[in-house]
Amino acid sequence: MSGALPSPIGSSDLVVLSTYREFRMPQSRHARGFTLIELLIVVVIIGILAAIAIPKFQETKGKAFASSLKSDLKNLSSVQEDYFYFNETYANSMGLLNFKPSSGVVMTIVESTTRGWSATATHPSAYPITCAVFYGQASAVAPAVAEGLVKCQ
Repeated sequence: MSGALPSPIGSSDLVVLSTYREFRMPQSRHARGFTLIELLIVVVIIGILAAIAIPKFQETKGKAFASSLKSDLKNLSSVQEDYFYFNETYANSMGLLNFKPSSGVVMTIVESTTRGWSATATHPSAYPITCAVFYGQASAVAPAVAEGLVKCQ
């Protein structure tokens, strides 16, 4: 061994060093998955989009309920005229009419005589929207102000 340099690490040290390398966690630069910051950013973006979309959705639902109320009151006027044709008076309760309002709509006939009638309609999910209509010489029911015109507030 004329030209060989002595090794500072002995043969028993080499066994320990190789064992250490085998059990050590691999250091890969291409780690899979998302970091906590990336996930947090995605959650914040979804929260912002939800904050924008939910009020718009509520507004759209409110408009749909208001349209349902108006439609039911217009249909009620047709049914009332049919009832008047056969009975020469307007119906004073919903039970006398062959009419079923839309799901969840609560309709009330406020006044009914031989000269006119008035009614209101509400929907529990559309609170505080109330629609009303009156015909003939019946008293106007708020928010209706013109005969035969369905008005909501």
